Amino acid sequence: MKIDIPNDIKSEYEGYDLIVTWLNTYKHLSGTEIIFDFTKVTFLEANLSALIGTIFELLESKGNKVSVINMNNGIETILRKNAFLVPFGFDKIDDRYDTVLTYMKFMPNNDIGFQTYLNKELLSKPQFPKHSEKLGKEIIRNIFEIYENARTHGKCDFIHTCGQFFPRKPDKPLHFTVVDKGDNIKQNVSNYLRRDITAEDAIEWAMVKGNTTKTGTTSGGLGLAVIFDFIKLNKGKIQIVSSDGFYEFKNGNVIKRRLNSIFDGTIVNIKFNLNDKNHYLLTEELDSFDNIF
Repeated sequence: MKIDIPNDIKSEYEGYDLIVTWLNTYKHLSGTEIIFDFTKVTFLEANLSALIGTIFELLESKGNKVSVINMNNGIETILRKNAFLVPFGFDKIDDRYDTVLTYMKFMPNNDIGFQTYLNKELLSKPQFPKHSEKLGKEIIRNIFEIYENARTHGKCDFIHTCGQFFPRKPDKPLHFTVVDKGDNIKQNVSNYLRRDITAEDAIEWAMVKGNTTKTGTTSGGLGLAVIFDFIKLNKGKIQIVSSDGFYEFKNGNVIKRRLNSIFDGTIVNIKFNLNDKNHYLLTEELDSFDNIF
C-alpha cells in the first residue's frame, strides 16, 4: 500500500490534523507493506519526526513494514542529520551547523537517558536563552513531567522526542516536540472533575498553574507551569494536542480548535525564541537582577 503525503507539514494545526488523520485512517492495518510517498512534500519541520515516529511505531507494532520514498534532498538531509531515517537504511549525516535535536525513542523506564538528552540537546544549545542553574533544572523537571505521565499511565512503549533550530529566521526559533501514546488529557481531566469536558478545554484547564489531576501517587498534570511562564517572557509558543483538542499559546493569546480525529496520547511542542538576550532566573533567586523570572 502506498500513501501519498499531500502537502508540506509544519508545526501548526493543519500539520497535526493531517498526521493524526494518517494514524486513524491506517492504524487498523496489519501485516501490510506501507510505503509513505513524499513526492508532494517540499518542506517538513524536522521536530515533527517525533510524531511521525510515533505513528510508524504503532504501524510496525502490528506487523506492518513501513518505508519512505521520494523525499527531496533538503528533507532527506535534515532527517538524516537528526537520525530519523537511519532505521530505514539511510546513513546519518553530521549536523555541522547544530540545527537539529536528535530524534530519539525512550523506553518509559529510562529516566537518566531522557534527562541527559534534555540537558545535552536542549539546554546546552549555545544560543539557548541565558538562565540560572536552578531555572534550568526546573525546565528539565517540567518537561520530565510529560515523560513521567506517560510512564505512569503505562500505555506506551516509547516516548518520542525531536527538535529543530532555525537560525536564519528573525526570532531564531527552536522547536522541541515530545509525543507519548498514554492516556489523553481529556480522559484525565474529565475523570478528575467527574464531568465530561471538551479536549481543548481540558488542555486549557491543565495549563492553569495549580491545576492538576494528581491524586496520591497518581500522575496526571501537564507540569508545564514554569515553562509556560518562561515562554510568556521569552515570546515563544506552546502547542498541545491531545484527544481531538488543539491548544496554542502565543503572544499572550490562546487559540483552541478541534481536530477532525482523535489522538490517544499527548503531543507537546514548545517553540523557544533563541534571539532572546535576557538572562532568566527564578523569582526566589531575586537579588539585584533587572530581568527576573
